Amino acid sequence: MTKPKITVVAGSAGAGKTTWMTQQIACSAATGGVTTSHVVYFSPGTGNVPIDQTRLATEFPAIIVFRDGQEVEFLRQIESADAVYIELGFYLELNAITQILDNLSYRAVAILPPHLQDSEYHAWAEEIVTGAAIDISINTTQLWRVPTTSQVIDEDSLHEFWYEITHGAYGQITRAKGIFDVADGRSLYADFAAGVPSTDFLELDLPRHLEGRPQHFSGIEVCGQNLDEAAMQQTLEDCCLSDAAIWQYQQQVKQILLEEIQA
Repeated sequence: MTKPKITVVAGSAGAGKTTWMTQQIACSAATGGVTTSHVVYFSPGTGNVPIDQTRLATEFPAIIVFRDGQEVEFLRQIESADAVYIELGFYLELNAITQILDNLSYRAVAILPPHLQDSEYHAWAEEIVTGAAIDISINTTQLWRVPTTSQVIDEDSLHEFWYEITHGAYGQITRAKGIFDVADGRSLYADFAAGVPSTDFLELDLPRHLEGRPQHFSGIEVCGQNLDEAAMQQTLEDCCLSDAAIWQYQQQVKQILLEEIQA
């Protein structure tokens, strides 16, 4: 029986859905199974904060990435694609996918922590993949999303803010991720899941932005319980730089880069 070209991936927040898909795409491309120019990715329900879409598009520039509001265009691309990946966030009902795909066949894969048993995902999925050993003792009742496109963040302040988020200063956090533009022109990806060892910020493979305010996407998503959203919003705003500060940082970085070239 031929495996469906459409793979629908669901699972617990922070268990590693996007990581698993990234590995699948990279492995297929490396072995000649598919080319990334014929891979389609869609994650419904992310609204104006498409963090995973942006990260995948950065890592695999040839992938065709769709966002909310592009469902019609997405469906048109399925027939010509070699592989289609759909990521369902934990906040979506599993049966929502049938409405999107209109009875097209797909492979259902659930990425789950090793200690989760007999969940709705087990009943839904054809394949269970063991993901990260996240802490599932905290009920996720809140989802806070904020786009920060055109904002530039002071990097030291960002690290402090992220430390506060991941150490309970704003409530019980199960999952947090974000893409931030910092003062030296880089775009940084931040990722946290409760129960999983913290990782350093990842620099996205994008040209340094050193002229004015960046217009590519940046933003943050935090999931958890008893979140102090107002405090997070205020702290995030306090991390953002003024036009004058951005200009000053950019001039300094351009001078440093020029001196490196001339050395």
